[in-house]
Amino acid sequence: MQKIDRRKFLELTSVLSGTALLANQMPWFDIFNTKSKASNRPSDTVRIGFIGTGSRGKTLIKNVQSLKTHMNIEIPAVCDVWEPHLDEAVALTDGAQGFEDYREMLDKVPMDGVIIATPLHEHAHQTVHSMQSGCHVFCEKAMARTLDDVKWMYDSHLEENKILLIGHQRLFSPVYLKALKEINEGKIGPITMLRANWHRNTEWLFYEVPGGRGTELDRFRNWRLYDEYSAGMLTELGSHHFQIANWVLGQQPLNVMGHGSINFFKDGREVWDNFALVFEYPDGIHFAYDCITSNQHHGMQFNVLGNEGTMSLENNLRYSEEPPSPPAIQQLISDIHSRMFDTVPIGGATWVIEGEQTGGEFISDEWDLNETLLYLEGFIEFIKKGKAPEKLTLEGYNASTWTLLAEEATKTGRKIELPKKYLVTG
Repeated sequence: MQKIDRRKFLELTSVLSGTALLANQMPWFDIFNTKSKASNRPSDTVRIGFIGTGSRGKTLIKNVQSLKTHMNIEIPAVCDVWEPHLDEAVALTDGAQGFEDYREMLDKVPMDGVIIATPLHEHAHQTVHSMQSGCHVFCEKAMARTLDDVKWMYDSHLEENKILLIGHQRLFSPVYLKALKEINEGKIGPITMLRANWHRNTEWLFYEVPGGRGTELDRFRNWRLYDEYSAGMLTELGSHHFQIANWVLGQQPLNVMGHGSINFFKDGREVWDNFALVFEYPDGIHFAYDCITSNQHHGMQFNVLGNEGTMSLENNLRYSEEPPSPPAIQQLISDIHSRMFDTVPIGGATWVIEGEQTGGEFISDEWDLNETLLYLEGFIEFIKKGKAPEKLTLEGYNASTWTLLAEEATKTGRKIELPKKYLVTG
């Protein structure tokens, strides 16, 4: 395939600029058509600090560092409570000051924005304090551990008039940009259902610690496994796909129901190692979602089903309900049908296996672009302008609230709706 480089990506966003698609569903992409003029003057430098420099934090530092080739950026300070992580982060920068207390960093170092990549339960107070200190914020997903904290972050963003972006990087994926364009053009017909899964076979341990599960050090380092700090795969994985569902449909669910359990990794962890959910949306559309950590066969998928085709977004593939097939494939299908009718005489057309299709067409060519890098570039450009599209913030907010409602549904076995006090419309 031909690689689509940055130039061709900009051509696509330019073509879409001013269209209803960009205006209504993804207005943030327009930042690439209205960028500030490059300047190397010290007064135009965007100063970005980092709170949390573990594996994800260091990745984000490397991405921001790479933007220095064409953007005037400085990383004046980094912060982490784990000294080895802090030392590694300082070494990645060009002389950033290192802090163990983020409040000290906010007090002592002038910054325009901060990037927060700490455990989930730390996000809310770090985000709010950063905005109160005058900084715009890019915070990793999901927003917070409780609905009240999610709302606190959002309200503070309005009160302080500061940018608040949440790290659902698919919002800046060129593949998703092209897919939503085609969905809006009716390429797969009306959407009738969404289906997605995230299947892995892993203990999901980032660090081996003395004493194993339940120790103070394990709770600190492998925080994703403990209910006090995380909702497990719901907040750390599923929130990505819940955001996509809201985005594709252009609305929030009416309710969610689900079930979860620990049926394999019985090692003292407190979060589910498998769960299944159903979100109900307006117009009778349902979103079925399941996640597991003990089997990787089905991998990660997000499928948008229409009556004329399917968009497999994570795989960058589009399938037609009636694809043209080579003669050999047509004969194989015919043979399978014949054998089924021969061996199952009571079988009708609905018994015939017609599901998993091979092939498919690429939604877009092979994009040679990093969606996380594009998001961070957008964040810096929004800082220069002093604001970002409110819909971008709301995408993170709505994904975060429904992630926590899905957790409540799995824990209670009840159908859960969004309480009115957490509804925001921008």
